[in-house]
Amino acid sequence: MEEQEMQLKGKKVTDKFTESVYVLANEPSVALYRLQEHVRRSLPELAQHKADMQRWEEQSQGAIYTVEYACRSATQLLHTVSLLARPRTEEEQVRVCAFSRLPWPPHSPREFPLTF
Repeated sequence: MEEQEMQLKGKKVTDKFTESVYVLANEPSVALYRLQEHVRRSLPELAQHKADMQRWEEQSQGAIYTVEYACRSATQLLHTVSLLARPRTEEEQVRVCAFSRLPWPPHSPREFPLTF
């Protein structure tokens, strides 16, 4: 009987010890410490990724702006050429040149052919 009592008491002690270790391991301050360590290890890599992404965004924005500007310029050039190519009265040509900021008198499209 004494051996069974000792086993029962030993089991109770080990259960309480296991429970205490479990509670201690999962205590909020320990969890916060683990979280702090994780952040400390991960933050430099995340900061580097953020810097890389910002640099790539700046480069891509510059490229996008360049392409949009080139497309707008080509469209305006084609529009201006089509305006000047149509026969008009001299008054209309002056207005078109003033609006388009082109020199007056406009040169004939045959004098300066556009090549693409």
